[in-house]
Amino acid sequence: MSQPPYRLDELRRQTVLKAIREVCEYRKWMLFAAHVREDHVHVVVQAGIIPEKIMNDFKASSTRALKMLNSEPPECERWSRHGSTRWLWKEAAVEDSIRYTLDEQGERMTYYDRSEDPNR
Repeated sequence: MSQPPYRLDELRRQTVLKAIREVCEYRKWMLFAAHVREDHVHVVVQAGIIPEKIMNDFKASSTRALKMLNSEPPECERWSRHGSTRWLWKEAAVEDSIRYTLDEQGERMTYYDRSEDPNR
């Protein structure tokens, strides 16, 4: 790493979650769950493209939104070069991933749970 780890405080976590939700709405992807932690993000989404493209869209949109806060130098590195992506082929795998994302990361921080969304 060429810089110290990037930490997401509450404002930055809310900014990232909003960006993820906006990408999903714009692209017509179904967001099941998202959990923005201090140092990483988990997302479970249904989309008709490869997971790496989804992850890259989320990172790009989140970076643009974070830059709008004007609180960091432009060369700030926010994300690792890649990340973990998986195809989820069965409903049980989706359900397991949602549970892991929301409930197995420690205390919930900034999150979205589709089952709690009255507008879904």
